[in-house]
Amino acid sequence: MPDLRRRARALARRWWPMAVAVPLGAVAGAGYAVVSHPSYASSAYVVVVPQTQGENANAVNFAQAYGRLTGQPQVLLGAAAETHHSVATLAALVRGTTSPDAPVIEITGTGRRPEDAVENAGAVARSLISFGNAGSKETGVKLVQLAAAAEPDAPASPSAALDTAVGGAAGVLLGTLVMLTRRRTDPAARPGTGPAAAAAAVLPVQAETSPVEQGVYR
Repeated sequence: MPDLRRRARALARRWWPMAVAVPLGAVAGAGYAVVSHPSYASSAYVVVVPQTQGENANAVNFAQAYGRLTGQPQVLLGAAAETHHSVATLAALVRGTTSPDAPVIEITGTGRRPEDAVENAGAVARSLISFGNAGSKETGVKLVQLAAAAEPDAPASPSAALDTAVGGAAGVLLGTLVMLTRRRTDPAARPGTGPAAAAAAVLPVQAETSPVEQGVYR
């Protein structure tokens, strides 16, 4: 029973940073999910159509190129005027993604309200179509809206489960760092220190002096 208590105390001394940091991190993550403003996301889809049959591969390449241009000022200028955002603000609210196999561009807009997300995605989609079609004669492709942005039913963030998990993971990292720091600064954990090392250092001295002591007592 005493051995069990000593082991429990040793484990508690070693692992208390982890036991404290993980719950605190999870609570902090959950608290962030509660107090942070919700953000909604909505996506509009644009398809690149080749003007000549048999040019599907070319359409895919142009879709990837236009997808990378989604956040560029030359595309966002028209959408910024429509949404009353600056180009820099709109660039942070909208992103474009593409598929390596299909000539489709997904334009995702975000906002604090569902209608803001729809407006941002739709405005950038229309601006991209206008920008791309201005050079259709040179590129040989045309941009067409495949699907309009729809109003989301629920916010995309924050997510209570995800934020709690992230907070717990941060607690694991912090607790591990504290444990490593404590181990480096603990003299008992260093090589050549502690009671065993001290005893080993004393024993040779005793061994050297013992013959002298024996001579004295003789």
